[in-house]
Amino acid sequence: MNGPLRRSSLRHVLLLIFFVGAGIAFFVVGLALIVVALTPTPDIASFGARQINQSTRIYDRTGQVLLYDYNRDARRDVVSLSNIAPSAINATIAIEDSSFYQHGGIRFTSIIRAALADVVPGGATQGGSTITQQVVKNAILTNARSITRKVHEWILAIRLEQKYSKDQILEAYFNDIPYGGTLYGIEAASEAYFGISAEDLSIPQAAYLAAMIQAPSHYSPYGPNRVALDLRKDLVLDRMHALGFITDAEYANARAARISFVPSGQNSIIAPHFVFYILDQLQQKYGQTVLASGLKVTTTLDADLEAKAEALVNTYALKNEKLFKASNAALVAVDPATGQILAMVGSRDFFDPAIDGQYNAALALRQPGSAMKPFIYSLALMRGYTRDTVVFDVPTQFSTACSPMDVASDTPPCYAPQDFDSTYRGPMTFETALAQSINIPAIKVLYLVGIQNAINLAESFGLASLGDANQYGLTLVLGGGEVRLLDLTNAYAAFGNDGVKNAKTGLLEVDDAAGNVLEKYAPDQQQVIPANIARDMSAMLSDAPARIPEYPLNSPLSIPGYDVAVKTGTTNDTRDAWVIGYTPSLALGVWAGNNDNTPMVKSIAGFIAAPMWHEIMSYALSKYPKTYFGEPDPIPASVPPLLQGNWRVPDLSGAAVPHDLLYWTDKNNPQGPQPTNPSSDAQFAYWEYALGAFYASHPQLFSGGVMLPVPLSES
Repeated sequence: MNGPLRRSSLRHVLLLIFFVGAGIAFFVVGLALIVVALTPTPDIASFGARQINQSTRIYDRTGQVLLYDYNRDARRDVVSLSNIAPSAINATIAIEDSSFYQHGGIRFTSIIRAALADVVPGGATQGGSTITQQVVKNAILTNARSITRKVHEWILAIRLEQKYSKDQILEAYFNDIPYGGTLYGIEAASEAYFGISAEDLSIPQAAYLAAMIQAPSHYSPYGPNRVALDLRKDLVLDRMHALGFITDAEYANARAARISFVPSGQNSIIAPHFVFYILDQLQQKYGQTVLASGLKVTTTLDADLEAKAEALVNTYALKNEKLFKASNAALVAVDPATGQILAMVGSRDFFDPAIDGQYNAALALRQPGSAMKPFIYSLALMRGYTRDTVVFDVPTQFSTACSPMDVASDTPPCYAPQDFDSTYRGPMTFETALAQSINIPAIKVLYLVGIQNAINLAESFGLASLGDANQYGLTLVLGGGEVRLLDLTNAYAAFGNDGVKNAKTGLLEVDDAAGNVLEKYAPDQQQVIPANIARDMSAMLSDAPARIPEYPLNSPLSIPGYDVAVKTGTTNDTRDAWVIGYTPSLALGVWAGNNDNTPMVKSIAGFIAAPMWHEIMSYALSKYPKTYFGEPDPIPASVPPLLQGNWRVPDLSGAAVPHDLLYWTDKNNPQGPQPTNPSSDAQFAYWEYALGAFYASHPQLFSGGVMLPVPLSES
């Protein structure tokens, strides 16, 4: 088809689309007019007579302990527009309705968006309501979404503008808008959040309040989304600057200002970090206004365990601040059989502004250190390796951009990592290497299974924040990614549940004001690894003798009388310390560090976080039935010798010189035949050189007896 014909056809298609779209628009408008004609319009005289919100109550798992009453003692202090700081007025107009003083109550561009989305049941919610429309919604109409209600809103907004001045509408708006929890109106919000009157609000304080309006619970400064609130505050300032409401200097100063919020009332809330986590979830599911609808929310929280955990986290965090310069700590407890959250402590003290206590570290992205290793080892077991597979802890260069002889060079592009204590142990089984958290064997295991495969498995466990494999390389197994304590604890819980991961949840039941059940807990399970692999991992992680000499039998990682699997994690720069442990009936994880990511005193999680974990875990285990892990399968005698723990095997020449795994096994089929050309593997020469050099330097270590760690200075 030639060019003119194609252009003609395109014009016909565009005209057809236009006329069809116009026909649909006229039909919708006509239908809306008919509906409006048949439905009584609410009386505009009801403006100002706001419906009293019903109280939404949050309970623990028994339904008896009240954690929080969302609308109890609602606060609303009426002020005139002249008693509101101009910066607060400008900030709100800038982000909510920049053309407020120009339009007649509605914006036609917003109506088009709403016609395509808001009025369609189940459609995506569209913003863009004018301030006048918001006054109508808050003061006159219900929150139901329908064509009728939306058209009523438009009509009433126009009528409101005809009857009242812009300043009257704006004043009503500022005295009625919800700012989160029991706070209605800008005066109550100013006093609650900053301890000042609305007329004294600074530009950055005003920007924060304006940022909250869109979703008060989600953007609460006391909830888990403080970073999102900060970003939206900056967006408000950007809009104020672009509209000429603030000067360049005011903009720069407001962006740089550090604003403190008055601590939330200590007597009005139990388990505050968990409660705000639940409130945020409810609003995401049911909309921003649902918390004023009189819900009864029964959560999964064990109020007794939560209280004990909060007290102990505070005690140990204060000790850690003195001993290790770790000012904060967090905790999560989960039921492995259900995924139900039993406790959530986001900081040592929610009400302590000195440490930004309202920040929920249980939901923060942090580097997990060696706490990532169990996922890598479990993938290796799934591939056919065994818990007795031998891997050699010797100085090794892993970068193929460097020489195999560069076993001490860790300067990019070289990669020759060390263990935490700068010693080397020679031959180790997977079980002892994991139990003692030795780095070089773990890096070798990651290479054997593949980085992307490891990320895929970790994501199936619920660790969805790891991102692209290209950003890590082999450092992934040492905690190069970022995870949340809540996600990591729930992931470990799957090991204790025979490989079945339950979706984490904090809700047992949500009832509306009339007693109708909106949602009820139902299992959401996924078999992420086979049961026998999960039992292998639990056997490896609960083997206290295998931790020797890194940890003695009576270390804080052991709880006498209980079958507990546990793993520590410490980042190389000691910014994060983790301990995650579990039984079939309970998974409990703790984190220690600083919210601002500054390093702690160089140490290991076994000293920083393990004592806290031990005391809380001991208490928690006393509350629940004693359970035991299933027995792991025996290792078949048919597997290659190195997979049985026997590395003293003569090679093909008959020599007794030890060889690493790549010599004896195909990494993609470890229980299959020996590779005919192992040197084709890119890492083969590096591993073989490293082992040969270490063997030549320490032949006595390979002759039998107990293998002792070799200090770096002697290697």
